[in-house]
Amino acid sequence: MPIKIVECIPNFSEARRNEVVEQIMEAICSVRGVQLLDRHSDLDHNRTVLTLVGEPAAVEEAAFAGIAKAAELIDLNQHKGQHPRIGATDVVPFVPISGVTMVECIEMAHRLGKRVAEELGIPVYFYEEAALRPERKNLEDIRRGEYEGLKELIATDPTREPDLGPKVLGPAGATVIGAREALIAYNIYLNTSDVSTAEKIARRVRHSSGGFRFVKAIGLLVEGMAQVSMNLTNYHRTPMALVTETVRREAERYGTSIHHTEIVGLVPNQALINAARWYLQLDGFDPEQLLDNRLFSFQMEQAAAGPAEKENFLDQVAEGTPSPGGGSAAAYTGALAAALVVMVARLTVGKSKYAQAETECWQVIEAGEALRAKLTQAVEQDAAAFEGILKARRLPKESEAQKQERAQAIKAATLQAARVPLETARDAVEVLKLAVRMAAIGNVNAISDAAAGANLALAALKSAGLNVRINLQGIEQEAEPAQMLQELAALEQQAEPLMQELEGSLWQRAGLSR
Repeated sequence: MPIKIVECIPNFSEARRNEVVEQIMEAICSVRGVQLLDRHSDLDHNRTVLTLVGEPAAVEEAAFAGIAKAAELIDLNQHKGQHPRIGATDVVPFVPISGVTMVECIEMAHRLGKRVAEELGIPVYFYEEAALRPERKNLEDIRRGEYEGLKELIATDPTREPDLGPKVLGPAGATVIGAREALIAYNIYLNTSDVSTAEKIARRVRHSSGGFRFVKAIGLLVEGMAQVSMNLTNYHRTPMALVTETVRREAERYGTSIHHTEIVGLVPNQALINAARWYLQLDGFDPEQLLDNRLFSFQMEQAAAGPAEKENFLDQVAEGTPSPGGGSAAAYTGALAAALVVMVARLTVGKSKYAQAETECWQVIEAGEALRAKLTQAVEQDAAAFEGILKARRLPKESEAQKQERAQAIKAATLQAARVPLETARDAVEVLKLAVRMAAIGNVNAISDAAAGANLALAALKSAGLNVRINLQGIEQEAEPAQMLQELAALEQQAEPLMQELEGSLWQRAGLSR
């Protein structure tokens, strides 16, 4: 199974107070499983860009820790710098690196944004692939007017209200969170202090002014030199060398030249390989000729192999031991159904054909993942509940007092062994509802997967119901068991119309019928 690696490049509006940047870095590095690869602090911009990588959950947690610490230490009312900004933590992009899809990065952005808005009270905007509104894909459109302008409009202008969080801007400002492909922050310094020259060249190369499709650029004055500050959003289709030579030619038109260039943060190997091919005329050069690339591939292969996995759940069920049994299998089946539902939703988002369903699909992904986590936990919980019954039955029964204590323990354990599959039944019905909905609105190419999820959810419901009934046998008339059985019957009644709705979607959208 491939190792999952995500990159995050948070931009903080501070560079001149080193102690503040150090505290932010310390907060990020306190999260286990995250590695901080790079720090770039620009005093003129008064901005620090950090690059961290790791497993998705750890990177998401580290990003939150950095945002929280920045909100505590940075006051935008006191901030001055050349670079546009609207927040203490100005922008937080997630980038898929290995074993992670763009959809997963979008989900990370949305989860982080919700947490930042709810726990820190910071307004949040989503951009690039995570944008909830098409007019917010471009960062510069969200950041227009900067902190000072947004502070005046956020509460009164509907086009400037945040995607999440309060409609008021505090000292920490707002944070823009998103998901994107690898971007190169590339600056070219000119042999002049005339910033108007940099501005003219920026207009020539940036896409919004008729330049290169994958270039965003502005002209700045940095360290006494005019700077063309750029973001290259697709280095494959707009190579660094081509941009550099265009800036060089334009600079000559204005009587100046390139002093030097710089890369802010990290850069993909391939971008520099492309530049080397251009300048060194390396026809037929293969990236596998790079020693570092070969070593990295070897290390990844070794890590992916890892130690032998422990015995899987199916093997455990097949062993012939009483546990895990039917209740655990019901939960496992429900979790698998939830996974299929989420899969269909992820195959739907980002497709223009299903744009109207996108918002609901994101809601399905969030709900489906929560149900998948619950049902996965229920696999172990059901096995533990059965072990509780066995433990109670092993209690001594020599005296009357011991017999009563044992009987009470068996009853309590039996009730718990019924409660767990009843919860599984509840969750299975919720998964069934999501599966039926995805069959109705999701990617039609995956409609059979939605239907498979629905049928697995139905099987989970029925299997869990059997475990509830067998555990309550003999005590059905007591108050709690009677209530549990009544709820189970109601859950089972919900399934029939849902399956009929599923059949209708299969027929109408794909011409399928039973």
